Amino acid sequence: MNETQSQNCSVLLIDDEAMAEDLIGYHMTRQPGIRLRYDRRAELAVSLCRDSAATVVLVDLRMPGADGFDVIRMLRAQPDTEHVPIVLLSSEDDADIKAQAFALGANDYLVKWPEARELEARIRYHSAAYLTLLQRDAAFRELRQREEELRVSQAALQQAQKMEAIGQLTGGVAHDFNNVLQIISGNLHLLRLVGNVSPQGKARIENALAGVDRGARLAAHLLAFARRQPLQSAVVDLTPVLADMDDMLRRALGPRAVVDTDIAPQLWNTEVDTGGLNNVILNLAINARDAMQGEGKLTIRARNLAAGAPQLSHIGEGDCDYILIEIADTGSGMPEDVVLRAFEPFFTTKPTGQGTGLGLSMAYGFVKQSGGEIALQSEVGVGTCVQIFLRRSEHAAIAEAPTPTPALIGGVETILVVEDEEAVRTATVDLLTTLGYRVLSSDDAGQAMDLIDGGAEIDLLFTDVIMPGRVSSLELSEMVLRRQPNAKVLFTSGYAEGVLSHDGKLLPGVHLLQKPYNAETLSARIRHLLRQHSSTSAA
Repeated sequence: MNETQSQNCSVLLIDDEAMAEDLIGYHMTRQPGIRLRYDRRAELAVSLCRDSAATVVLVDLRMPGADGFDVIRMLRAQPDTEHVPIVLLSSEDDADIKAQAFALGANDYLVKWPEARELEARIRYHSAAYLTLLQRDAAFRELRQREEELRVSQAALQQAQKMEAIGQLTGGVAHDFNNVLQIISGNLHLLRLVGNVSPQGKARIENALAGVDRGARLAAHLLAFARRQPLQSAVVDLTPVLADMDDMLRRALGPRAVVDTDIAPQLWNTEVDTGGLNNVILNLAINARDAMQGEGKLTIRARNLAAGAPQLSHIGEGDCDYILIEIADTGSGMPEDVVLRAFEPFFTTKPTGQGTGLGLSMAYGFVKQSGGEIALQSEVGVGTCVQIFLRRSEHAAIAEAPTPTPALIGGVETILVVEDEEAVRTATVDLLTTLGYRVLSSDDAGQAMDLIDGGAEIDLLFTDVIMPGRVSSLELSEMVLRRQPNAKVLFTSGYAEGVLSHDGKLLPGVHLLQKPYNAETLSARIRHLLRQHSSTSAA
């Protein structure tokens, strides 16, 4: 028992005789830390105990109406008063009455009127014991709360670790898959270029190239989930970006679905890859269409959330401004166990052949890589709402330049191709040669450096990012630019490499062509860089 507890006594005295207050109060109210409340209404014992925050109740045994035994029963029947110490006061020193009192739950029994110092000592003792009990219970509640918070944190950590492990696996698979697709794509484009193919053969080539494109989109979804997709982020105004998607979403959902766009005025700017964001929203809309079986209502909402907004509390981000984009449907909804796994790649509740299970996982990876947060709320029979939180940018929006349609363009410049995958290297060299370029090739960066050291003059270096050997592709590019400052460098990779990016965003001045690329895209990128080369040389 500590000193604070012994001095913090709130005493409730219930007695039908007013003189009891004088007898007890004369001494008690003069003692430090003791407060006394008197009342004659025994039937109100519970409410009186609560109102006075009593730590000890003194109650007379014999009273008209409810007596001391009734008071004990009433207090012990309520959860918030069942442990408050009760001292029964009686003029009878009877063993049977005492036994009955203790059986009902009394903590003490005193014959009227005890000596003041003894009564004070008993009051302080029972009060301190009760306060200790309250502290113990509070400590246990806090412990249970901390244990629950720890359990939730551990579950979140395990989920994050699982998602990270799956991301590493899918990123590696997608990288190798893109290399395979590049071999197929390169040879198909070569076959189409060399001619002498029958109309039936051309049709089969186009079908095969369509399959490559489909595989590339699948790999892109995997890379987005793994956060290995290079982002061409820029500061944008989301209002026109979201408004321009309205027609596309209506076509994707079909005539029986209703699309409602609710964009708050004066949305803040954010830094994001608009192409990736469009892809995310489109995939979520297609998921919603399937959940609604083609009919229902899809709502796209966007609004600003200032730091400290209640909506940010459940994502643990309360000190930053965000733009919230919500994609809500009136579909079938998901049970809790499905919600917990919804972001996992290839997890789907759809029948075989009716979905890849990559729509939500791609959205998860893209938003995380963009520095935002994503949350999922769903209720069976009501619908699903995906919430995307993107950080506010204080910078002005950058106008997006129109992207020209790639055309197959050749040239006569010298290009050094560095690629360790022989089949990819061969197809790329043959394609560039067919387009008229003079092509040098190497299967690693060290050998390519030897070519440069040997006097080879090049206009453009086209190199894979991850290369075996003692020299990295980045070191090779730096050496080439030191020796030949006017040369241009174009990297290629099956996924975004850390050596070229920061937080998944390409470093300024880095040019990256994602595998698998087609002949038109490759020729357009090379031609664009070589035009810069010509301008620099002329200057």
